[in-house]
Amino acid sequence: MILIDEILVSREVAEKKFVCQLSACKGACCIEGDYGAPLEDEEVQIIADSLEKIIPYIPEASVQRIQDKGFHKKRRSEDQDETALMKDGACVFMGRDKSGTSYCGIEKAHRAGDIDFKKPVSCHLYPIRIVKNKHTGFEALNYDEWDICSAACGYGEELGVRVYEFARDAIVRKYGEAFYDALDHAVKHLSED
Repeated sequence: MILIDEILVSREVAEKKFVCQLSACKGACCIEGDYGAPLEDEEVQIIADSLEKIIPYIPEASVQRIQDKGFHKKRRSEDQDETALMKDGACVFMGRDKSGTSYCGIEKAHRAGDIDFKKPVSCHLYPIRIVKNKHTGFEALNYDEWDICSAACGYGEELGVRVYEFARDAIVRKYGEAFYDALDHAVKHLSED
């Protein structure tokens, strides 16, 4: 583990290789799994305020689900908001293009210039997952290793890009440039040992 500003970073985040291969997995991380995307408290309000502008970018079934039951819920095991899921397990904000590849309606609205919010930081950080310890106050950044990302791992190996390097923009968004620079320095120092 690497400790930076009271945030623990797992060695897997520092050492494993990863570059997303959306053409291979078709965005399976937006469909598979037991939970929706974790949402920070302020993100719930941002999405609520932007919902009218996001709606045009998601499928009609998702719009209906949101109108009937809302776009988020509390995770049963934690005091954590997450995006709601469709019956097939897909995130309520997920759509599919003509090739069957998943896309995020929130991100599409952002790219179109309709909203300032890119997407939940938990999605932006993926394959990094934040685990918060309520007792110590520490946050840990862990690598979520999953077989659906095997093509991403292979491509990361081919390019020599580590998980934290792949997630640079998201890490800077969440923790700031100084945090990323300290992490990069620590990883390079460990590599020399």
